[in-house]
Order: sequence, then C-alpha cells, then structure tokens
Amino acid sequence: MTTKNTVLGYLILLGFLACTPKTTEKTTVTEPAPPPVEAEKTENLSSCPKWTDLPASQADEVETNYVLYRDFLKAGDYTQAYELWQKVYAIAPAADGKRQTVFNDGIYFYENLIRGEEDSLRRDEYIDQIFQIYDELDRCYPQGGYVLGRKAFDLYYKYPYKADPEGIFSLFRQSVDIDGMKTQYFVLNPFTALLVDQYFDGKVTLEDAKKYESLILAVLKKGLEDCKGSDCDKWRIINEYAPARLEAFETVKGFYDCAYYEEKYYNDFKQNPTDCDAILTAYSRFKWGDCPETDEKFREIIAAGNANCVEEKSLESAYRALREARYSDAIDLFQKAADEEENVAKKAEITLTISKVYYAHLKNFSTARRYALEAARIRPNWGEPYMLIGRLYASSGPLCGPGTGWDSQVVTWVAIDKWNYAKKIDPSVTKEANRLINNYSVYMPSKEDIFQKLHKEGDSYYVGCWIQESTTIRAAPQ
Repeated sequence: MTTKNTVLGYLILLGFLACTPKTTEKTTVTEPAPPPVEAEKTENLSSCPKWTDLPASQADEVETNYVLYRDFLKAGDYTQAYELWQKVYAIAPAADGKRQTVFNDGIYFYENLIRGEEDSLRRDEYIDQIFQIYDELDRCYPQGGYVLGRKAFDLYYKYPYKADPEGIFSLFRQSVDIDGMKTQYFVLNPFTALLVDQYFDGKVTLEDAKKYESLILAVLKKGLEDCKGSDCDKWRIINEYAPARLEAFETVKGFYDCAYYEEKYYNDFKQNPTDCDAILTAYSRFKWGDCPETDEKFREIIAAGNANCVEEKSLESAYRALREARYSDAIDLFQKAADEEENVAKKAEITLTISKVYYAHLKNFSTARRYALEAARIRPNWGEPYMLIGRLYASSGPLCGPGTGWDSQVVTWVAIDKWNYAKKIDPSVTKEANRLINNYSVYMPSKEDIFQKLHKEGDSYYVGCWIQESTTIRAAPQ
C-alpha cells in the first residue's frame, strides 16, 4: 500500500551525497611564507641589531658572512651555511633592517637539523630554538598576528606533541583576532579544523563559533577575489577544505539560518526536480533551517514531492520525522520498521537509509558505516552499501588530514577499494562505481609523494583516522 500525499522518497540523500566534501587536490600543505617587507625607508628600519649599526669594518664582515651563508645555502652546503648564519644572527639578526631573512633562514636550519636528529631531547632543543627565533622575529619585525599564526601552524602540523589542541587553537585564535580580515592564508585550514573540534568538545561557545565561521568564509572569499597568478593556488586549496569542514555546523540546530539552506540546497533540488532523494534532502534541510512553508522555494519543493514521491504506510512516521529534521526520532522509527520487516530486500534498504541519515545529516561517519555493513549482511551481494562506504571514505579528506597532502589523499585508496568491491559483487552498480573511481583516481598521491614518503606502489598501507583499514598504495594517473 502506498500514499502520494507528501514529500518523500524511499531512499534518501543521493543528491546530497553528490555534494559532500570530496578529498583534496593533488597538493601538499601550503607552507607559510614570509610576507614582503613593504617599506625600506630609514625611519621604518627594524630597531633590532643590524649591520648598519656596526663600525664599518665589522659591518663589512657581517654583511660578507650574510652573502656567503646565503650562497652556501642555495648550493645545498648546509654545514658551512649554518656556521656563518650563526655568526650573523649573533650580531645582526635584523640584517640591514629591511628584511627578516636571517630569522627565516634560522628556522629553516633548525627544521633541517630536526629531520636528521634521532635524539628526541636534541630535537626538542631545536624546536625550542625555533620558537625563540619566532619571538625575536615578532619583536624585530612585528607583523600583527603573523608570528602567532606561524607558531600555531608549526605546532599543529609539525610538533603536535608540544602542545594540546586547546593551546594550539588559542594561538590561532589570537592571530585571527589581531589580523581579522587580513588573517594569513596558512592559518585558515588548521584554524577551521580546530574551531569545529573545539566547539563539539564544548570549549568554544556557539556565539564564537558563529563569529569565526563567518570570518573564515569572508577572508576566503576576499582571498579568492583578490588573488593573482599562482597565489590563487593557495586560496583554491583552502576553498577545497574549509567550507567542507564547516559543514559540520549544519548538525547544530540554529547555527545556520534559512537563507543558508536555501542557497545551498535549492539549486541541488532544481538540478533533480523530480528525484525523491533530492526533494527529501532539500525539504529536510529547509525544515531544519526553520524556513517557513509559505516561502516560494519551499512551496515548490513541497509541490514537487506531492507530484513525484510516494512512501510506504508502515514507514510514514519515519519519513515524516526525517522531513521535519527530527533525526534521532527518524532513526528510531526506521530501526523499528526494519525490525518489523520480513522481506530481506526491504529490510536491507531501510537499514541503509539509517546509514544515510547518519552520513548526510548527523555527519557521524563511523556509525553510518556500521549500518551500511549491517545492510550488506542482511542482503548479501548488494553493492549499494559498499558504494556508500566508498563515499564515506572519499569524503574523509578534511577529517583525516589537513585537507591537503598525504593524510587527506590516502583515503581515496580505501574509497576506490570499496567501489571496486561493490561492482565485483553487484554488476548493477558498475557504471556508477566506474564513474566515481575515474573521478577520484586523480586525487590519489602522486609518484613523487609516494617516493618522498619512502613507500612503493603495490605495498600495503594502513589508513588510520576513523577508517582503520589496510589498502594498496597506488599513484594518481599522470
């Protein structure tokens, strides 16, 4: 028995899933670069020791050592470069007062020493030296929140054991508070990740989460609009990550208003105006955003559902709860319907629907996988559960890494594994599986990335994060 009296579809969210955060471009984390020192006028010279403050004979020696160590550094002779750098840094760390090169080079030297040092105590000493140089850099060439951002960046990506997430977030936050709309590009991705985590850990208020979410998107928008040439690559990397990570706030009632959901989901619906999955997704998000049903766009979605979608009576309550964005209630009702269903195929479909609710609406990937695997157990040789698990993995780049680089790219391997398995057991999903495999293969690590990580194609690799599965190393097609 079926009715045709409202908006719904038996399976949900495929339209939404097409919009879920993808893994990242084939690129590594964009390292912070020193901003140019804009002024060279005498009155703007650094107040810190520089060779222009020294007697002529001593100044000539220091400037010569500066030129020599820079030449050795370019030639890859780090030993001689480091020895001469130490002499310059001890006497004239501000160089000629117009550039922060000596500080940046010092950080580079110590980072290079860390890479080759096996003694953990010695590595910690080098790290401490780096942060002392940062303090001197901030004193000699103050640049707003730049140094705070660099410290936080290093702690987040390079030395996470030196500070807890709350402390790292505090540094990023200070940097952002100082710089505002001039926030450094390299701050945005890690700050976004920590903002989301700190909010859901109860360490950031809703008010502050909203404030910083708006600022992140505003800075990103301005960066994309104002960038030129290769500089735009940095902003495109951020655009691949930050908005996707901020989608976690969609699970917080009242975080986003109706206008947000209209802008994001109405166009998805218009691309598939007769598809019940797209209709139900749009309806549910409009409802979650407290959009009035008198709204013209909302009325259009409702009318499309009435004209195109059907629901089974036994599932009416579950779908009604889902449409009204009562997700916990919907899950309970779907579970009840699954428990009562005797038909194996229908029971599996209902169970997979629960998985999709956890994925699309609650952003709980591990629980979504658990229900997908249960659906696969109920209905053997059905490819759809593994197609969904593949999408879960492919969407985990922003969760399992910084949004770019190795940790965010390796999730494509396990995603493709699942799509290959899906089409192996169920030929009906082959076309869609091949499409996804082709789309995501380009996001796998490059041959160069694999080599730099001291791995080989064909070797086994364990993907951690929430995924925790072994896979095979493959390179992106060239």
